[in-house]
Amino acid sequence: MAVLEQLTSQQAINLENKYGAHNYHPLPVVLSKGEGVYVWDVEGKKYYDFLSAYSAVNQGHCHPKIISALQNQAEKLTLTSRAFYNDLLGAFEKYATEFFGFDKLLPMNTGAEAVETALKLARKWGYEKKGIPANQAKIIVCQNNFHGRTISIISASNDPVATENFGPFTPGIISINYNDISALNEALKDENVAAFLVEPIQGEAGVFVPEENYIKDALDLCKSKNVLFIADEVQTGIARTGRLLATCGNCSCSDKNCSGVPDVKPDVLILGKAISGGVFPVSAVLANDDIMEVIKPGNHGSTFGGNPLACAVAMAALEVVKEEQLAENAFKLGELFRSELNKLIQDSSLVRLVRGKGLLNAIVINDTEESSTAWNICVALKENGLLAKPTHGNIIRFAPPLVMTEEQLLECISIIRRTILAYEA
Repeated sequence: MAVLEQLTSQQAINLENKYGAHNYHPLPVVLSKGEGVYVWDVEGKKYYDFLSAYSAVNQGHCHPKIISALQNQAEKLTLTSRAFYNDLLGAFEKYATEFFGFDKLLPMNTGAEAVETALKLARKWGYEKKGIPANQAKIIVCQNNFHGRTISIISASNDPVATENFGPFTPGIISINYNDISALNEALKDENVAAFLVEPIQGEAGVFVPEENYIKDALDLCKSKNVLFIADEVQTGIARTGRLLATCGNCSCSDKNCSGVPDVKPDVLILGKAISGGVFPVSAVLANDDIMEVIKPGNHGSTFGGNPLACAVAMAALEVVKEEQLAENAFKLGELFRSELNKLIQDSSLVRLVRGKGLLNAIVINDTEESSTAWNICVALKENGLLAKPTHGNIIRFAPPLVMTEEQLLECISIIRRTILAYEA
């Protein structure tokens, strides 16, 4: 078989099964093309993408402005490492820090790398600024979180699939219930706590949205105890929830869209996924000078972090968010989506709950986490031209690209409604 020979879907699946590690369980569809809100499989069937690569392609597949930035920079310079300066890193750092309202940015590649970076930053700040005794720093996390798959990050996880047979784990992590201010208050009584790491909305847990004031109250508690508040916005950031950031401390959208958590600005912000529009791996940790200054040459780094290609792509991706008012569009369409899907509850015994913000939403299926119902519904949705994926067995996450139009969204709602009603008939 020639390397570039066109494969059938089954041939492509067979190759992955034979030669790849089985660390994912994909939906049985093989994609070969994407444009805007659509993707096509190798046989040419067209689908609505309702996962957006876990919110990495908020700007839509192969956005022409982002692809142009990639192509233009790829012809000039792709990588220097940080052994030398390059002519785009400083420009990207200035653009992004002003965009999000922070003093400094530390560039990395993947979301997990950015989370690891934030953990290192918090520990070092804890020792050098807060005065925590050596090797005693602790990080508070929440149950049912998803911050990545490295050893240190899964040390903060209570998911047995993620943790079984990967120990020993990194010490110094305190796990509390999400959306529980009293539990956070109790954990903060430990003077050796350096930081609280939290997702503004727990995506992998099934788009679990906390109570309205939870994030602000948590930030206020952290400030009262001289503890860093770290927001993991790898999935929720870059306009996904109807605001530039789910924590909304420096929002780009209109005030009426910001009626949720007011004026919450984390001490440390973690970004990834859509900061590049899904075109190239880019992630970043942002903080102000009094925190970021603890990082000195040799403390942390990445050969590819801050490479010129990534910088060009990320600036273009952020420009698209602003120019096309994607936060506003996500807010408006999210309200419509939840309103229409809530009507389905009246007509279906399968849909128990609809929840989310902006265009990060989920439906809870009236079945157990061990059931295959949600998976089977997603397979049926695929047959009807819409791609989504279950999480936690009985929850289906819906997160289309933010460039979607109202007409397209209404068509997708019709597909979802028709598929679920037919499934339980």
